[in-house]
Amino acid sequence: MSALICVARIGAAHGVRGAVKLWTFTEDPFAVKRYGPLLSKDGRRQFELAQVREAKDHLVATFKGVTTRDEAERLNGIELYIAREKLPATDEDEYYHADLIGLAAVTTNGDALGRVLAIHNFGAGDIIEIAPLKGATMLLPFSNAVVPAVDIAGGRVVIELPGEIEGDAPSASRPGEGRDP
Repeated sequence: MSALICVARIGAAHGVRGAVKLWTFTEDPFAVKRYGPLLSKDGRRQFELAQVREAKDHLVATFKGVTTRDEAERLNGIELYIAREKLPATDEDEYYHADLIGLAAVTTNGDALGRVLAIHNFGAGDIIEIAPLKGATMLLPFSNAVVPAVDIAGGRVVIELPGEIEGDAPSASRPGEGRDP
């Protein structure tokens, strides 16, 4: 089975006729209608959109076969997936974050760092998570300065490890710090 990509998450019920809030993770929120049936994470359940309309910061959707609020409430929190091949093709210099998972991470000198585990966004920009060859996982800003090259065909991302951040280096204790009262 091909890789599944999460494209949406079902939220709370909306109204009494089986509608739900739908949070999409696609550039065009309405793209979820064009992918055909959506799948649960395990691939066992299929969801076919009947209607979709725009709301404030999400969509309001109905699924075929879901007609009551109780049925809609049971769907809350389900993530919806599609097969990777259903996504539109990318240009030569474009890629999907999902394509980076598992790639080798190397320094600008070519030294091995580890593998890409995930790309996160907690609200302040994308973060690349690297599982190093040894030691704790690294979370780095996913910016051109830190990730100057992504080579999908070569199976690697190049990482420019940031230098120390001012104030992070150990220093002499300041008055009132590091002493017992």
